[in-house]
Amino acid sequence: MLNSEILKAFDEHRGEFKPYGLTCELWMPDLMRKPDRHNEIEINYFPEGGITYLFQGAKVTIPEKSLAIFWGLVPHQIIEFTDAVPYFVCTIPLSQFLEWKLPSILVDKVLKGEIVVEFADGQTGYDEFLFKSWLIDLSVKQVHQATLLEINARLLRMANKIQPTKTNERLQIHSSDISKVERIAMYIAKNYSSTIKVSDIGNEVGLHPDYANSIFKKAFGVTLNEYIVQERISHAQRMLISTDKSIADISFECGFNSIGRFNAAFRKINQCTPREFRSGFK
Repeated sequence: MLNSEILKAFDEHRGEFKPYGLTCELWMPDLMRKPDRHNEIEINYFPEGGITYLFQGAKVTIPEKSLAIFWGLVPHQIIEFTDAVPYFVCTIPLSQFLEWKLPSILVDKVLKGEIVVEFADGQTGYDEFLFKSWLIDLSVKQVHQATLLEINARLLRMANKIQPTKTNERLQIHSSDISKVERIAMYIAKNYSSTIKVSDIGNEVGLHPDYANSIFKKAFGVTLNEYIVQERISHAQRMLISTDKSIADISFECGFNSIGRFNAAFRKINQCTPREFRSGFK
């Protein structure tokens, strides 16, 4: 084990949304009693073993020798793992990730709340070498430009392996708007269970509501109102699985002012009712 390899584990007492920053660390898998949320892009690499996340109301398994990337602002919780062996966790601030202007086929999937997995292939040894190098580089305070270029290039290789599902690429947002988009996403994550108006979001980031909506849609592919609903439904999915609360209580706790609107929004996203969704996990 390298001197810089200090094993990390999830701290269930850490504050929600507390940032990790730009890191590369070795983590020991452990069952998580609550989901983690942070506003960085997270990369996982598993030299051995694998884990299963509860993510967006579904179980997502990442096997050994695979690379996975997702947005940490989406609640993620380890519910199973195969072996108690260390794996690499790399976190990248959202603003840095957006500034790289990676192919939208990867950015779209990540910002829409998917875990993108590149399964094991012939470059497994190369990936392990990269992560060990980043582990050493980022263990010191000074950020190495070479490290950022290597992470950027590795994600570009990953993006090039994704099969396109559409021909039109989303417009990239201007670099001056990246910090505003990041603040908007964090504001919604913290306040989605309350009544939120587009004007409230505009006031929060100092933008006209129409412009705030425009730059957000360029980055995320959905309007602010659509994204708020997605956040509420994601919270509802977790509660349906992990609690015995009534569907009515869940709907109001997630920010819906009527059961009818909750059911309609839930069915639109999940193609099933909340009751059917809960039954599928029993």
